[in-house]
Amino acid sequence: MSNIIPLISSGTAGPLGVLHLPRLWLKASLGAAGKLHSDYPAIGAGYDQMVLTALGIDKAAFETFIATSKPSYPELETWILAQSGGSLDADAVAKLNAAITGYNHTDDVRTAILGACGIPDDGKILDAINLNNLDDWQSFHKEVLA
Repeated sequence: MSNIIPLISSGTAGPLGVLHLPRLWLKASLGAAGKLHSDYPAIGAGYDQMVLTALGIDKAAFETFIATSKPSYPELETWILAQSGGSLDADAVAKLNAAITGYNHTDDVRTAILGACGIPDDGKILDAINLNNLDDWQSFHKEVLA
């Protein structure tokens, strides 16, 4: 498959404890390799930029590192630590993680995702992480299995 749908959840953190960072690494790596599904930005304006901003990482520097070094995920975390002087601000990471877990899509986005998945919009699934997971899984099923 040359156009890969990223299936790592934004609710996943690596050893540094930063939510969404593994997904950002996957998307940026696939984008740099020309293998990311066209429905997904390699580095978007939402969670992707929130993570880079919270970690104090310049988007262009991140893109260049991913494209030229092709790092494994642990190598990416090592690079991030080096960019931040050897440690991350625990309060900044906690604030970022809370912003990620606390984000809800607009009503129309929620309704569209749930509708595409055949799930009633009964107010039980509100958070963007779970809605995005459902959207990814539905896209995977449509592209690969249907």
